Amino acid sequence: MSTCEQGFLRTIFGQTKATRLNRPKAILGVLTLALTLSPAAMSQDLSKQRSETLLKDWTGPHGGVPPFDKIEVELFEPAFHAATKRLLAEVDTITNDSSAPNFDNTIAALERTGKALDNLSPLFFTMTSNMNSPEYQKLSGMIRPMLSGVYDQINFNNKLFQRVATVYKERHEQKLAAEQIRLVEQSYEGFIRQGAQLNSEQKATMGRINQELAKLFSTFVNNVQADEDTWTSLTESDLGGLPKPMISSYQAAAKKRDLEGYAVVNTRSAVDPFLTFSSNRSLREKIWRAFIMRGDNANANNTNDLIKKIVKLRADRAKLLGYPSHAHWRMSDTMAKEPKKAMELLKRVWPAAVNRVKEEVADMQALANSENAGITIEPWDYRYYMEKVRQARYDLDQTEFKKYFELNNMIRASYYMAERLYGYTFSEITGQVPTFHKDVRVFKVSNKADGSYVGLLYRDDFARQYKRSGAWQSTYRTQQKLDGQTDAIVSNNNNFVKGAEGAPVLISLDDAETLFHEFGHAIHGLANDTTYPGLASTPRDFVEFPSQVHENWVLTREILDQFALHFQTGEKMPQSLIDKMKKAETFNQGFATVEYMASAFIDMQLHMDESGEIDPAAFEKTALAEIGMPKEIVLRHRLPHFLHLFSSDAYSAGYYSYLWSDVMAADAWQAFEDTNDVWDPGVAKKFFDVILASGDAIDRAEAYRQFRGRDPKVEALLKNRGFPIGQAE
Repeated sequence: MSTCEQGFLRTIFGQTKATRLNRPKAILGVLTLALTLSPAAMSQDLSKQRSETLLKDWTGPHGGVPPFDKIEVELFEPAFHAATKRLLAEVDTITNDSSAPNFDNTIAALERTGKALDNLSPLFFTMTSNMNSPEYQKLSGMIRPMLSGVYDQINFNNKLFQRVATVYKERHEQKLAAEQIRLVEQSYEGFIRQGAQLNSEQKATMGRINQELAKLFSTFVNNVQADEDTWTSLTESDLGGLPKPMISSYQAAAKKRDLEGYAVVNTRSAVDPFLTFSSNRSLREKIWRAFIMRGDNANANNTNDLIKKIVKLRADRAKLLGYPSHAHWRMSDTMAKEPKKAMELLKRVWPAAVNRVKEEVADMQALANSENAGITIEPWDYRYYMEKVRQARYDLDQTEFKKYFELNNMIRASYYMAERLYGYTFSEITGQVPTFHKDVRVFKVSNKADGSYVGLLYRDDFARQYKRSGAWQSTYRTQQKLDGQTDAIVSNNNNFVKGAEGAPVLISLDDAETLFHEFGHAIHGLANDTTYPGLASTPRDFVEFPSQVHENWVLTREILDQFALHFQTGEKMPQSLIDKMKKAETFNQGFATVEYMASAFIDMQLHMDESGEIDPAAFEKTALAEIGMPKEIVLRHRLPHFLHLFSSDAYSAGYYSYLWSDVMAADAWQAFEDTNDVWDPGVAKKFFDVILASGDAIDRAEAYRQFRGRDPKVEALLKNRGFPIGQAE
């Protein structure tokens, strides 16, 4: 199961179903622009003039492309000032319209606002995600609170809300189309969730809370990034057990930092492989401890006080809005609707996962004993002995089958999948449009049937300093048809580790599945076919579903035969190795499920606390003891570096959504398998039309029922993970 962050402004601003009225407005505040912008920036007329370039409609081929070549860090502050000023003026025009409120002059009009900001924001947040230098870190601490204040002025505008409320009350009498009614309802509910019905004093309080949260989120991100931008240096004597390509990547990482020898950077993409293959147990423990202690060290990057403040402010805000807890507020517009349903799913799967961990640990301990290792399995041993058990049980060496997963071949494989299923073709146009880094590649997406244009896909696949860790998809431009067809521009962002110059980049099966996962998000963005941009986003606990389905095609015979080619000989992966991989598909699912689910439990329990008065370290320890966390595993994300929770509101009380979505994904994949042809064109078309292309124009639970003919069943997920169904009852 891959875990990522999907969406662009959704990720930055904690958005799920982002109507045009509330798009990045989940972060709120009431400070005026004059209080947030420095006098120096106000007086720099030249910078203002140059910053206008970042506000204009994108020019160039394919309906215009992001002007990354025009970016200068000092232009963003005046540009945001100008863009938000225009947005407020546009909203003011709608608010003071003397004609009676209706869909066109209120809801659709609001959908059209903020074009300058729409042009600007993707540029800025692409840089803060992919090139987050100290200059951008400092600027983010100014921009995010500023935007928070602007959107509060809109959400707290009572006169505007009354217009929206009038359209909402009369939505059935105005003879609107179903998609329009859906947008009206989402808009109205979004205003309420953001405090439109609060009194003046309450709005002021909520504004102060959201201003403070915006600042804390930015600081949290910067602190974690600082701890991730550290490394452990290695010498020749420290390389025992490491495959040659991995050694090469660690040498390249050291070279980039002007170091001698080798460097294991403190990110998951570098640490997990080391823990899997290094035979040096003391060094495994050292690197493991450095990794799990990100944000929890006795230095300026410690995030525990930030977490205390964030959790308390969230609880206070929820209470102000009339919700029992932050979890109840955040989940009010999801498929689950309330924390209870999410917790029920977690509790159903948890026992089977823990039982499997006990079996895995017993197998590893037995192997360690047979080697006279004289150890008890600890968290820094898990991946190492897991790999040894895999080799012993299945005669399957990760380093062997990894030779067949070359990055460029796997990228081509993902494009083949999109062509077979949906008729999309991809042609590279790198060099024809601006990019923000030399590693970024760009592909034009077309319909194979008639050659018609679909959109653009930007790829940023490699790790670098100042790039946030993990993998994610971003949307630079959302598809819409409000005023004529506007096509999507999306990106995939990974953190694969480069080896020596010119050497092939070999990735693991897990990496390949992550690549297909993120590409699934990109397909979702490209396939969207809604009239209104406010209906392009889906609930947080649905958004991972399509991408999780697409992971399954990695191990199909067509993909393996055509693209899993030996990086040196070009030979196909032998059937014997494929058979071993298939037999090992459910291997280690106890570990993978428990480390994820424990983080989901912690997230939910943390944000169900009505008081918000917590000590992060004590809370984490107590909560893990209560659920019976196996001592051999740690959280996938400990609280001090849990970016999903504390970089924005995006995944707060929402980390469960990966499991929720995976239930649908496993059940949907079964629909493909039931045809005895996972490329079945009829099922693929139905999946495309009902799941991918419809955005949030219809309720997502209803959309799933239209696709599958019923609600999803958890049994498919349990089967996919090799868990006995009876254990989860």
